[in-house]
Order: sequence, then C-alpha cells, then structure tokens
Amino acid sequence: MSTLPHILIVDDDADIRNVLEILLKNKYFVAEASDGNSAIEYLSVHPETDLIILDVMMPGLSGFETCSRLRELSHAPILFLTAKSAEADRLSAYGSGGDDFLSKPFSHQELLAKVNSLLRRYREYRGKNEAAVSVGDLEVDFSAHSVKCQGSHVSLTDTEYAILEHLLKRRGHTVTTAELYEAVWGEKFLSGSGNTVMVHVLNLRRKIEEKPSSPKIIRTVWGKGYQID
Repeated sequence: MSTLPHILIVDDDADIRNVLEILLKNKYFVAEASDGNSAIEYLSVHPETDLIILDVMMPGLSGFETCSRLRELSHAPILFLTAKSAEADRLSAYGSGGDDFLSKPFSHQELLAKVNSLLRRYREYRGKNEAAVSVGDLEVDFSAHSVKCQGSHVSLTDTEYAILEHLLKRRGHTVTTAELYEAVWGEKFLSGSGNTVMVHVLNLRRKIEEKPSSPKIIRTVWGKGYQID
C-alpha cells in the first residue's frame, strides 16, 4: 500500500470518480467505490483510509445511510459531495456523521482546499501525544485519541473529537463559534457556519452528556460560543 494519504471516492457516476481521481492522484493514493455497499466492504478491508469523499444520491444505500455505516468502521473524515445544497441536506450530512459538505458543481480549488484541511486536521489530532484530562465522568486521553464516559468508550467522529479537544485546550475560557469553526474546519467563518458548529456540538453532547438538553460539560455561552469549565 502507498505511504501517501489514502482517499476513498464513493460515487455512482464514473465520470465524477474519474475527475476526482485525476485531481487527487498526484498527491494521494486514490481508491474508488460505485455504491455504499462497496464502500463499506472496502473500508472493512482498508481501515487505514484517511478520507472518504461520499456522494449522497446513489442507488441502494444513500450517502447518509452509507455514512452512518462507515462511522461504525472508521473515524476518518467524510466529505459529502452532492448536487443537493439545501440547509436540511447539510444538517442530514452532519447528523449522519459527515464532517464537511461540498455542492456540485464545485471548483477544483475548493475541493482541494477542503481535502487538504480535513486530512491535515485528521493527522494532527490523531498524532497528538499529550496527557489525559478528566471533566466529571468524562475522560479524554489525547495520546490515544480515546474518550470514555463513566468508564465506557465513546465513539466520536474526527470532527467531534477535534471540537472536544479544542474546547478542553481552552478550558475555563469561552470559545466563540467563529474561533471554534476556524480552528476545527480550517476555513474562514461565514454566515452559515454557525449552524454547522451547532449541529456538531449537539451530536457531541448526545454522546458525552447525561442529559444533552441540559449539558453540564459543554456549556453554551449565549451570544458568544461554548465553554468547558
């Protein structure tokens, strides 16, 4: 297997797969799957995959269904690539475990920028070598990229883990929504970015809070952002 970062493209359109393969092959090892079941089978054999680019509208399993299944196998970032651009579709993408969203037609520069950002963040957080910290019943081991709640392992997506770690690194301070977005996604904060952060924080709370509707670990500082005390 190549030592280059490993990207899996999942799209039923062979032309799209070919375009993406041409754009990415000089810097990355690129594999392809034409449907959700093939992607799941591939990832089960190649857990070292670093990034998944996933279409939404596919025969058989939809992209959202595929994403949920892939999350059972890997924490690697998932970039949705789709012709659907409505806010509800973005929320569905994030709710199923996706990390970012790019609408067709897309510019080659924007695609490459998102791929680079997701891979850089994934490798950075995966390679952390620092001490563990505890907040109540929550334990986070930075060196092992491991999260436990009440002694039980909690499975987080790469984005959820990055949010949690960033808030822990700024423990006791309010982190603005804009700061959190730019630190985790590596992109400039825009008007719609706040909803992206909100959905991911909500998903994170569902996994680590005893009562997500009344969070005790990740507090919302209304009008500003989030804080872990």
